[in-house]
Amino acid sequence: MLATIRDKDGKKLNGGQVIDKVTARISQGILETETYILLLLGWVPFSLFRVLLYRISGVKIGSNTVINMGARFYNPDNIVIGDDCVIGEKITLDGRDRLTIGSHVDIASEVMIYNSEHDINDSTFAAISAPVAIGNYVFIGPRAIILPGVTVGDGAVIAAGAVVTKDVPENAIVGGVPAKVISQRKQKKHTYKLRRLGLFDIFRKIS
Repeated sequence: MLATIRDKDGKKLNGGQVIDKVTARISQGILETETYILLLLGWVPFSLFRVLLYRISGVKIGSNTVINMGARFYNPDNIVIGDDCVIGEKITLDGRDRLTIGSHVDIASEVMIYNSEHDINDSTFAAISAPVAIGNYVFIGPRAIILPGVTVGDGAVIAAGAVVTKDVPENAIVGGVPAKVISQRKQKKHTYKLRRLGLFDIFRKIS
């Protein structure tokens, strides 16, 4: 007689459910391995090489964007980063759902952007996800956290340590836990560039 297989909540599983569970575990193992490899690549010297390796792994990265050391990516295929961005050290970018970052975006060190979390009101504590979109000319201060389903409008500023749980309007300055609008940027139209062309960038322009 075959032994009864149950899930973590004690519910009996049929053959199809067992296969689904095994497949999910294998997929999770692959994702964890990929995350670990990308984390190691995040300590490779020179941003040019790191960006190249991230692109090979599936992250869509625009021109003249720099990603500083120690970045952590989850599921890189769902992550898109625009042109002329500066991504700080030890940042976490979650691609378990769609993550889009615009152009001319400055993200400081140790920022965490998540698009997957647990449903605390679900009886099984199930995982839920929702896409995150960061507009153009956004600044995100150190150690800020952006949670699933949030859209940050163009030109918005997120203060250091803020926890963003709701959409942020264009050019708004938000701070606190949870983050609330505390001011507005005086300049409404932005045309600045974050980076001067590096040596390799100049060669690429010439060629």
